[in-house]
Amino acid sequence: MALGEYVSVSTQRDTEKALLIKERQELHDDPAAEFEELAAMYEAKGLTAATARTVAEELTDHNPLLAHAEVELGINPEELTNPSLAASSSALSFAVGASLPLIAILAPPTDSRIPVTVVAVLAALVITGAVSAGLGGAPKGRAVARNVIGGGLALAVTYVIGHLVGAAIT
Repeated sequence: MALGEYVSVSTQRDTEKALLIKERQELHDDPAAEFEELAAMYEAKGLTAATARTVAEELTDHNPLLAHAEVELGINPEELTNPSLAASSSALSFAVGASLPLIAILAPPTDSRIPVTVVAVLAALVITGAVSAGLGGAPKGRAVARNVIGGGLALAVTYVIGHLVGAAIT
């Protein structure tokens, strides 16, 4: 899971870098057109033409790439996505979340393993959603809901497939 997260976020970071390289080149090749584009974007956001030009001018004087990247691309060049942090968050969340179901499947008597494991898995999904959101600074409620719904569906599908295959083999 951590490797998949690393690859995914690395791809996102590569895309962000490529977009910034393109924007930097556009700023170099035709700064006047880029300035007009930035002013037009601020005007489209509701500023008057005069205010939009003033804002574009002040931001361009301060840091043209930052001004364009934020408005045009939705990227802050100084805060690109971090694949290592994403992978670490994923690995830690997976390890914490996997420990509870593992204990649940090993500890109880055989006849109660399935219900205990289902409850433990759902609890682990809540924990991993909260931990991953906390590490990433994201809202916990949405992460927990996404984990519980997605993980619960995966748990149900896996159980049904295992039950069908197990029944066909015996």
